[in-house]
Amino acid sequence: MISTNQKELALWLRDYLLRHGVQACRIGMYSGTDSSFEVRDGKIEHLQQAEENQLIGYLFVDGRYGSFSTNRLNKEELEHFFSQAIVSTRLLAVDEARHLPDGNRYFKGSDQFLSLYDPDIAKLDPDFKLKAAFDAAAEIDRNDARIISVASAYGDNESFTYLIDSNGLEIESASSSCGISVSISVQGEGDARPEAYWYDQALSWKALQKEGIGVTALDRALMKIGQRKIQSAAYPMVVEKNEVRTLLSPLLNALSGAALQQNNSFLIGKQGHKVGSDKLNLIDNPLLPHTIGARGFDREGIALKPLSVFDHGILQNYYIDTYNAHKLGVDPTTGSPSVLQFNLGDSDRQALLKHLDTGILITGFNGGNCNSSTGNFSYGIEGFWVEKGDIQFPIGEMNLTGNMLALWNHLVEVGNDPMKSSGWQTPSLLFDAVDFSGI
Repeated sequence: MISTNQKELALWLRDYLLRHGVQACRIGMYSGTDSSFEVRDGKIEHLQQAEENQLIGYLFVDGRYGSFSTNRLNKEELEHFFSQAIVSTRLLAVDEARHLPDGNRYFKGSDQFLSLYDPDIAKLDPDFKLKAAFDAAAEIDRNDARIISVASAYGDNESFTYLIDSNGLEIESASSSCGISVSISVQGEGDARPEAYWYDQALSWKALQKEGIGVTALDRALMKIGQRKIQSAAYPMVVEKNEVRTLLSPLLNALSGAALQQNNSFLIGKQGHKVGSDKLNLIDNPLLPHTIGARGFDREGIALKPLSVFDHGILQNYYIDTYNAHKLGVDPTTGSPSVLQFNLGDSDRQALLKHLDTGILITGFNGGNCNSSTGNFSYGIEGFWVEKGDIQFPIGEMNLTGNMLALWNHLVEVGNDPMKSSGWQTPSLLFDAVDFSGI
């Protein structure tokens, strides 16, 4: 929690800066804890517990802007540190686009109504957390001679924010999360060592899935044994819900105000235009209680509200913060995504596979990249060859290639199985005629 003394210190610093030549400022007081317990092959591999308090000052001085952080939280040291910060800021070039946001757009108060913080996580004993990591791996039958190595982990964190500025902003938030993961490598054919990973993450210990993580990871690893390449061609594909993020990220990156302002986005000038199929319907819904990624305000303190991103394939909104809005001469929205939700269909992953006479189920990406200016991409993939809706054999050492705009125009069906353990609640997706290179 941010203490009363810490809040008073932030308020004192704001007033100190305004008395010493700073025309406007924002002060962020941040506090949090992190813990991580990692086990490999029955032995403790890594333990970490950390607690951090940090203050960041964002200074607007004579048309110039600088940000400065410190964890030395007493008045005497802050006075010295920020007197030097003011001098340093005056060395920077003038940037007329740097301003605090319009105060009418500010969030007010606390976002406790979202219920993003579980106080019980802080009460968990370290031995209990370590046991959670061991238990996840203990699900796996180590008598299976194909298993090479098993690693499991439990981790959690708490995060507290108190944000004020010289324009009347005063808000705070608290959040927490915890997670369990298991990764496994197994002996494949020849020198092949297929690997798989599975996890769950939740805002509270009560909501966290504690069982089945290890078994799922093992099943996914064993299914990869015997991977083959197939003939290069255009095939329909189903992308598993937990892997859709790789294909969605380039779209979101191309929507950022920074990318637009730097002329480094394949979505420049596309607002109001159709850039995907009618099945591409995406909304940013930040105000969902008990939801990972939810938040009442963004890093500038702007009050958030639902934002339509794509509607029937038509680009509705960019992610533009105050600075980039001034640079572009447009109205700001917010600087980054929160909770992303698709309009869901009626089918889960298995039902989507039934649409494939022949095609590919993608269950993982291995490297690759997307050109942010053109949208051209190439990703290594792993998954399964599917015939008449049934999985036939695992595939690997193949690439998925194309252009992001063409890809999203080939989206033909959206699943009903969104990822609830992520702020990006992506469901499984079915695409038609996507280029794969193999043999």
